[in-house]
Amino acid sequence: MRERANKYPVKSEWFPLGRSKAAALLRRSVPLLRKAVGRFDDPSVTAIARRTKSPFRILVSTVISARTKDEVTGAASERLFSRAKGPAEMARLRESEIAKLIYPAGFYRTKAKAIRALSRRLVEDHGGRVPRTIEELVELPGVGRKTANLVVTLAFGGPGICVDTHVHRIVNRLGAVRTRNPRETEFALRSVLPREHWLEINDLLVMFGKGVCAPISPRCSICPLEGFCSKAGVARSR
Repeated sequence: MRERANKYPVKSEWFPLGRSKAAALLRRSVPLLRKAVGRFDDPSVTAIARRTKSPFRILVSTVISARTKDEVTGAASERLFSRAKGPAEMARLRESEIAKLIYPAGFYRTKAKAIRALSRRLVEDHGGRVPRTIEELVELPGVGRKTANLVVTLAFGGPGICVDTHVHRIVNRLGAVRTRNPRETEFALRSVLPREHWLEINDLLVMFGKGVCAPISPRCSICPLEGFCSKAGVARSR
């Protein structure tokens, strides 16, 4: 789906190197990131997307994944989908049932409430189908921009950039952008990241963030980006 021009606000202060150099830095990084994460397992939601091709399961598993380890997300999602495969079935479950099935996901009670509510909204307002746009998705209970972007990209192959803590941290550490939060990072990347990399950037940086560029004491000694990374905010590395 084509997006309107000038839809997202962009500030020049987000690009300490300038937009063209930021774009070049990101373009240079992507093939190195692909090679670096080739031996890592896919993030759990990506694995579910590839296996099921189900927009609803992608949406729900993304909600479960927030502040939750991958192995917990995968197992919790499988338990839940064994009981309810679509929004109509999910809406008929009690919140307590959903909570029990997705435990020990982080904030499992809050997520259970959101999953049941968004399932009912899908049935009542969308004919049981998951919306294809970010604007419609963020109107669903428990769905923010990170979740909406991931659903748009994984479920529909649409234009989106999912920015979680790994993406936000790494592109700032690299020096491509200087932003204060994931929302600003998303809008900044929409301005400078070549569109051919939008669909893959989240997976690449999530895997890279877990295996190499950790929040504390990143493994700079084995990092393929070390030669041109600004290491912004890095006090200690390995």
